[in-house]
Amino acid sequence: PGFVSPMRAWLRAALVLGAQLRALWLAAAVEVHTAKEVVAVNGTNQRLKCTFSSSSPVSQQLSVSWNFQPEDLSAHEPVFYYLKEPYQPPSGRFKDRVTWDGNIERHDVSIMVWNLKPSDNGTFTCQVTNWPDVYGTIGEVRLRVVQKVSFSEIHFLAVAIGSASGLMIIVVTAVIICRQHRRKARDRRTEVAEAADSER
Repeated sequence: PGFVSPMRAWLRAALVLGAQLRALWLAAAVEVHTAKEVVAVNGTNQRLKCTFSSSSPVSQQLSVSWNFQPEDLSAHEPVFYYLKEPYQPPSGRFKDRVTWDGNIERHDVSIMVWNLKPSDNGTFTCQVTNWPDVYGTIGEVRLRVVQKVSFSEIHFLAVAIGSASGLMIIVVTAVIICRQHRRKARDRRTEVAEAADSER
């Protein structure tokens, strides 16, 4: 009994210390914030926004990694890298198509992707390390590139509904006018008949 009690106390202390360390790690971790989904038109340019928060001041060793995974879930591809200055990918689908559009002092590590194509459909990931905060969340942005259309289905539906409503109003108005004309004609015939009866 004299041995079990100190053992339990030691286990309790170890559990408390572990919880404190975990809380400290979570507090020190970098948190990354991104838009969950972005829709862009084929052939246009799109800014992929990514911001972060850190328990430590922005350090000279801060690094940013942007990567891309196509919709077919094939291997990740490098998109952009930042360490003291921005570095574009030397090869790959995003070569000469990605530029830095962030501001480190404002905790903004966004990029601009130019001349979007349907093959760019997929998920972009944004990861930030800010020493000593080297762990943290990874932001994800799902990009969907759509074809540009001159007359969308929504516009077509809106015009169809508007035209149908306008036609309905015209029909109802015509019916009301016809009824009024008939009522006036009936009233005139009644007046003429009553006048003829009175003369007799």
